[in-house]
Amino acid sequence: MIHTPPPADDGVPHDGLRPDLYAVAAAVLLVTTAIVIGRHVQDTAHTLFVSWPPLLASWGPHVGPGTPAALLIAAAIVAYGPPLAARLSWRSLLAVAWAASLAWILSLALIDGWQRGIAGRLTTRYEYLQVIGRFHDIPATLRDFTQYIVADSPDPWPAHVAGHPPAATLTFVLLDRAGLRGGGWAGMWCVVLGATACLAVLVTVRALSGERLARRAAPFLVLVPAAVWMGASADAYFAAVAAWSVALLALALTRSSLPAAGASGLLFGLTCYLSYGLTLIAVICAAVLWLGRGGLRARPVLLVPLAAGLAVVPAVFTIAGFNWWEGYHLLVTRYYQGAGGIRPYGYWIWANLACTVLITGLATAAGLRRAGAVLLPGRGGKRAMVPPGQGGGRAAVSLPGRGATGTPAARLAFLVAGALLALLIADVSGMSKAETERIWLPFAVWLLPSCAFLTHPRAWLTAQAVLALLLNHLLRTSW
Repeated sequence: MIHTPPPADDGVPHDGLRPDLYAVAAAVLLVTTAIVIGRHVQDTAHTLFVSWPPLLASWGPHVGPGTPAALLIAAAIVAYGPPLAARLSWRSLLAVAWAASLAWILSLALIDGWQRGIAGRLTTRYEYLQVIGRFHDIPATLRDFTQYIVADSPDPWPAHVAGHPPAATLTFVLLDRAGLRGGGWAGMWCVVLGATACLAVLVTVRALSGERLARRAAPFLVLVPAAVWMGASADAYFAAVAAWSVALLALALTRSSLPAAGASGLLFGLTCYLSYGLTLIAVICAAVLWLGRGGLRARPVLLVPLAAGLAVVPAVFTIAGFNWWEGYHLLVTRYYQGAGGIRPYGYWIWANLACTVLITGLATAAGLRRAGAVLLPGRGGKRAMVPPGQGGGRAAVSLPGRGATGTPAARLAFLVAGALLALLIADVSGMSKAETERIWLPFAVWLLPSCAFLTHPRAWLTAQAVLALLLNHLLRTSW
């Protein structure tokens, strides 16, 4: 059997398990407090607009067709995930990780059955497929798109259509035009693409921090509780597009690749036209730019295809008549016309973080603590770092030298810190009050690599699997 390399080989902080358990206890306390206070607020003031705070879900213990598969997949990943991640060739690891992620997401979705779990999710009155018929003339619809965002406009868009730039809805319109009609095809589009988000994160971690840490993170990126909401949620599709924009940027900087730079810019432009809030992926991109600044200094021409690619999608939609800034300001109006204007900011600013615990799992709470110990060793105990160039795998010559981000572990911790910062900005903005279990999927996937710092991976993977299975079997989620 292949064993996980000893902690000292990859920079895991040497401060024992007890601080990890303190972090887990704090995360459990946060979630418990959010549930107790949330139930009180909802039962008395009725201002949260969720049935099982802090999640948009209702209590409903159940099993379904996906239950046996979900149990088997979870057990297989716990038992064989870490050794396989250490042993497989890199390309084989990516293929197996995608297949396992896809199987995990599908099995959890099918606990609710095909119709409720996948085919029916994007056909409700709030969703994108409700308006396919209104896009019979796509250019005209794009020109008039902003006229139907606010709630008091004639024939306003459903909530999710109004809440996103038109590229989100246009994706499903084009699927329909291609003959892939209905909720089943739309749901599988989101599931299949959403499962690739873990690959994008793995590619990024390998490029910036070396292959050893990427391999350690792989099982956690697959067996993630967020998979409960990635089944047929359009936000899984958004997460994948955003993640690949970051991954391609990392490849562009570490391999001096002009095509990768152009593709990164193109996908980031698309990301901004899939969701207004995903402009905050720029914070993660800024972390990547900082970590790969040596590559940019060595070949500043990378900025040319990056900027050119970034301009494509905004130019196309602007020429078509859609004004992104006007759409965003009208969305703010629509947001405060509905539940967003009633939900209390004082509760959700911290209860949103409880949602993040539920989608990233207790292992991530411990991993984030260890990432903090890596970046702030004076506050987190001793730390053993790999000397530069010994991170395992393909550490690019363009990465920064010694200093705050001069080791593989520190670079990974810095990347995770960028994702956490993006999530906190979204939280403070007040535009993400509730439903962050799906809205924050594109940010949450970037917190999971912190689990590469954990020792005893099988125990932590078990905790991740148990949480996901309990959530999906005890609650009727709305997404």
